[in-house]
Amino acid sequence: MGKDKIRRFAAIKEFTNFFEPTIGEEYYMKGKWKSEYFKNENPIVLELGCGKGEYTVGLAKHFPNKNFIGCDIKGSRMYIGANEALESKMDNVAFVRTKIDFITDCFIENEVDEIWLTFSDPQPKKPNKRLSSKPFIARYRQFLKADGIIHMKTDSDLLFEFTEQEINDNYKKLELTWDLYNELPEKLDEVTKDIFHIKTHYEQLFTKKGSVIKYCKFRI
Repeated sequence: MGKDKIRRFAAIKEFTNFFEPTIGEEYYMKGKWKSEYFKNENPIVLELGCGKGEYTVGLAKHFPNKNFIGCDIKGSRMYIGANEALESKMDNVAFVRTKIDFITDCFIENEVDEIWLTFSDPQPKKPNKRLSSKPFIARYRQFLKADGIIHMKTDSDLLFEFTEQEINDNYKKLELTWDLYNELPEKLDEVTKDIFHIKTHYEQLFTKKGSVIKYCKFRI
């Protein structure tokens, strides 16, 4: 680990908006995010595999009446978003360092309203490790509300084709496009269009290389 990563990882542990459960153990904040951290009854939105937290922070800016939690295992990456949220005095943002495999240790039934999967690892050789696979959807069911929504944004044809098939076979498709920026529905209001144009670090890299960005929204 480089010196800058070590510095960030040490610093983020002192942030008031950063939480680090013990892997494999039920977390003390489970069921208490609204009452003990956010101190409101607003909806909770998760970004799973949030990386540097650009999407978590960007969404939180657009929706001050929702609570956003970015989850990732890379604490040094999350430092970027967590630090920005603190400097901007945003009280509707938190970050959790954990493996998504253990996400059910952090939330109780019906605690979460929406999930964002932004540029997840397509896992070419391990389909059951994809964040839209049945094993992960089964985890989300344990804490996502019955009418809760899952969003996916990706550059990967492999992951998107897999997810589209899963949706067609098992879930309720709400919206799906293989070319997000050229097919943005005209019906979308300006705020929603702005949300889609929040670009993570990886998305910026992918689009520079000519990758086409895909998006879908569905209920499970």
